[in-house]
Amino acid sequence: MAFRIRGHRIAAIIVLISAAVWVVTGKFSSVGSEEAHAAQPAPGEQPVESKAATDQPLRTVGVIAPEFVEHARRIRVSGLTEADKNAVLAARASGVIASLKVEKGSMVSAGEVVLSIEGPEVLAAVETARATLAQRQQELQIAESLFKSGTGSELQLIRARADAAAAEAALVQAEAAADRLNVVAPFEGFVDSVEVEQGEWIQAGTPVARILSLDPIIVLGEISEIEVGHVRIGDKAEVRLVNGLRAEGVVRHVAREASPQTRTYPVEVSLPNTGGKVPSGMTAEISLFTAPVRAVVVPRSVITLSDDGELGLRVVGEDNIARFAPVELIDDTPRGLVLAGVPEDVRIIVLGQDLVRDGERVAVSDVAAQISGN
Repeated sequence: MAFRIRGHRIAAIIVLISAAVWVVTGKFSSVGSEEAHAAQPAPGEQPVESKAATDQPLRTVGVIAPEFVEHARRIRVSGLTEADKNAVLAARASGVIASLKVEKGSMVSAGEVVLSIEGPEVLAAVETARATLAQRQQELQIAESLFKSGTGSELQLIRARADAAAAEAALVQAEAAADRLNVVAPFEGFVDSVEVEQGEWIQAGTPVARILSLDPIIVLGEISEIEVGHVRIGDKAEVRLVNGLRAEGVVRHVAREASPQTRTYPVEVSLPNTGGKVPSGMTAEISLFTAPVRAVVVPRSVITLSDDGELGLRVVGEDNIARFAPVELIDDTPRGLVLAGVPEDVRIIVLGQDLVRDGERVAVSDVAAQISGN
């Protein structure tokens, strides 16, 4: 009896447990189904996550409107002053120096006689040649008169003409020999050195004096392969000498062949030098200014790089969509970087440019155009 009662109790417990498991399992399945059903959007309704993304506020960036200027790039190179003309005068004949009309440090004019050599026999030859020429010219006149009157032959006339021509040539030779006794200045300049003394016997070819033309003064420098394409003859240049003197000049020459050792191109700048105040051989700094280009000056901090490593700016247009704009670096000045190639119809992002991507819509806020470029 007791055994039957225990068996019924066990059976009841088993039924009770089974019922509880069925109820719990059915409820959980229903909850999962309800959640899954609730996750599905109703027809015409936007998903919850998409709404959250749409409602997220736009990133705010600071922008400035580009101010375009005509900028002449400055190229700085070291230089050295040099005389515009530098000539070593030499004796053209041998003999004793009869007169020396210049001294070291003096000025000479173009065509001025610097030195004369004794040569009485040469001067006498000139006078003899002149007399002979005068005689031959008279003989030619007589021969022409006789020929016209019919009393002279044509052969006599031809001989008289040849004699006159020979006498004229002899005079030219004698005068050339006399001219070689003198040394003249080929241009106006400063006598830098005198190598001989009056009364000294010298040979032809002996150096006599060195003359420098210092107005204008030339400043020599060398520019790199990258910069040579930006420098033109006639470009403006500024020169600062080692003694502190500053002067403006123009580019006179740009070499078209590079130095084999340095791969640089020599350039010459011409400076006015009234009175020869600037000497030859002085150290200088040359600032070359290239032809002006349309450019924008921006702070250094706004420069960014594209995914390909290209230099540029992050800009926005009227649609407030951020994008990358490649630019060309023209110059680096105390005010900032000078860039060419900036689009005309954009604003430059100067705050937050590294936090936005191409194609991203942003909120823009105008900031002061004058901000530090450092």
